[in-house]
Amino acid sequence: MGFGVSKCICAEVGSDKEALDGGEQKRSKFGFSPHKKHHTPSMSKVERALKAALLIQRWYRRYCARLEIRRRYTWTIFQSIEYAGEQDQMKLYNFFNALLTHMANGKMTEVMEALSPRASPTTDDDEDEITTKRLLEEAWTEEVPVEGSYKGPRLTTPLTTDSIHLLIEAFKKKKQTLHARYVYLLLREGVRVLRQRATIMHASTAISGQITIIGDLHGKLDDLLTLLYKNGLPSSDNPYVFNGDFVDRGRKSMEVLLLLLALVIVFPAEVYLNRGNHEDMVMNARYGFCKEVSKKYKAPHGPRILRLLEEVYRWLPLATVIDHKVMVVHGGISLDTDLRSLATADRSKYTSVLRAPAGGLAEDEYSLEEEVEGESDACREVRLLSATYEWKQVLDLLWSDPHTHPGCRPNSFRGGGSYFGPDVTKEFLDRHGLVLLIRSHECKPEGYEFTHDGRCLTIFSASNYYESGSNRGAYVKLQGPNLTPHFVQYTADLRTRKLTIRERVGRMETSAFRDLRGQILASRTKLLEAFETQDKEKTGYLSVADWVDVMEKECHLNLPWRVLKDKLVTLHPTTGEVNYRSSFSDDLFKNDLAVKGGPTLVEALYRHKSSLETIFRLIDKDNSGYISMEEFSETCELLSRHIDVPIPKKEITDLARCIDINKDGYIDFNEFLECFRIVESSKRHPEEDYDGDDDNDDDDDDDEDRDEGQNGGMNHPARDTHL
Repeated sequence: MGFGVSKCICAEVGSDKEALDGGEQKRSKFGFSPHKKHHTPSMSKVERALKAALLIQRWYRRYCARLEIRRRYTWTIFQSIEYAGEQDQMKLYNFFNALLTHMANGKMTEVMEALSPRASPTTDDDEDEITTKRLLEEAWTEEVPVEGSYKGPRLTTPLTTDSIHLLIEAFKKKKQTLHARYVYLLLREGVRVLRQRATIMHASTAISGQITIIGDLHGKLDDLLTLLYKNGLPSSDNPYVFNGDFVDRGRKSMEVLLLLLALVIVFPAEVYLNRGNHEDMVMNARYGFCKEVSKKYKAPHGPRILRLLEEVYRWLPLATVIDHKVMVVHGGISLDTDLRSLATADRSKYTSVLRAPAGGLAEDEYSLEEEVEGESDACREVRLLSATYEWKQVLDLLWSDPHTHPGCRPNSFRGGGSYFGPDVTKEFLDRHGLVLLIRSHECKPEGYEFTHDGRCLTIFSASNYYESGSNRGAYVKLQGPNLTPHFVQYTADLRTRKLTIRERVGRMETSAFRDLRGQILASRTKLLEAFETQDKEKTGYLSVADWVDVMEKECHLNLPWRVLKDKLVTLHPTTGEVNYRSSFSDDLFKNDLAVKGGPTLVEALYRHKSSLETIFRLIDKDNSGYISMEEFSETCELLSRHIDVPIPKKEITDLARCIDINKDGYIDFNEFLECFRIVESSKRHPEEDYDGDDDNDDDDDDDEDRDEGQNGGMNHPARDTHL
């Protein structure tokens, strides 16, 4: 960097000298005596230093602007891919609901019954005589034996502060996984505490004078330990609100959730847990938590733990109101949001918020679609509308996002919830006598962000969410009688603290383009067909405008393709046209699946492997990892109908037979997915692949930034900037 600056300064100074010399020569040609030399005063040292400083300043501003452009489009790539996955999840379940509606009067196969809204993702297995009700009994937990070889923490009831310290120490030192007996204990006691809570909780700071709100953690144990270290354990003068999305994506989701449940058990009056959109077993089947549980706890404990986790989700409150001034909710609001009606809602019937209430109210209640004796058609219609209205309110609370435009409209970017504008926020807060809406649900570069004229605050507590160095985590403390926000930012990874800004952006950019190329490769056939249609003369080149148009239509990602083209394709050296074939690599499909299935089948399965895995994990009740060939074939056919891509049944059957290596009629679905993961991992760092081994975790629990800030106003809060 120093060499470049010196070079620029010398060039600038040199040009000044040339300008001065040139001026003298020019004057001598127009009548000045060549014998009488007119000297122009040379620059003083102060002028020379000032000129050099201005040049350095100009250069540095351009350098920072380029870095900021790279950071912004990298962030856009990460966010677009994340939201595209959530949108696909919502589309998948809308497809299930529509399909089930048409099949309501017909005979459903086992696969379709597993996807029914009336079925729980973790319905008690016929082969397991232990019911969920029995799992919640204290006597049963005491019967689970603890092996003599177990060296992890041992918990006893009642849990105390010492129990919290024991868990933190064990999780921090990455000892062996907590024994299933103590997992049952924490889940059972957590359900007991949560069942006693209201759907809309009310917290008070009359005694504490403050309260701390924590955003998304997403299985980032190092972030949870960091903020507990910085802010202290809960107490009567240090209450907490944890605002949902405790699990998924991170590799320590189980430890995060268990520690939070331990906190709410030991400090029931000081800890508030709100439900997030990822406290949903349907989301867990797609985003990794179900896989984590099945890896850490083998049958019979794994399936039983999942059933208890679902009980925890059902009883989590939906929002918390602080001092009748501030509302804390995971996603947001909509025009329909009404706290009075939500306060009376039976949250326990929403085992999955993604499942519309067409399947039933609760496990022990009649189906919404069943006729009740003596009920008129008008009453039945009112009942259906009321249930749907309530469900939509719950969905909006967990899935909505704020928007700069006024009004309220469906959140098409995520596929669920609503976009609510500043006018909606103002009307809602004024109607309920509130001054501030605090929500999470969105990753922010600085860990927090104010919108809607300072009346809507997003707080996100998982640092390094997309990639190392991608974002800071933050939490907010509301202090004093006016609940003045005070922010603390941190990053829990020591490695990112030692990186320069350029190195951070470079690592983020590399990771983002790796993921983006995977999305492009998965759509290779459709993209090539569209490119070749545009390429009338079959030259292999397209104009930049045509290339951008095809990418926008086929990839369904809201990205600045024109800006990204230099990183994705090669251009013709003279015309500047795009060589559209340069985006693709044949390495992706050079495997056994490609040989047996063909590009259309393999690309379809690769592109939608998350949806395929979601369907499979809902069918695989016992988490055995095996599925019959018939179920696999039917799952692929179901996926084909969902994505509207015809896949010949013979190709699916042939592929299933090839995967059934030992010819026992069952497919190891994890090995099937591994075929794709191996291809992806070749383009990733080895430590980024989930392996379920605690010893390989990269949690650095002592790597925290100590950033303490000052008090600030509601609209102009002080922030911690020394990181």
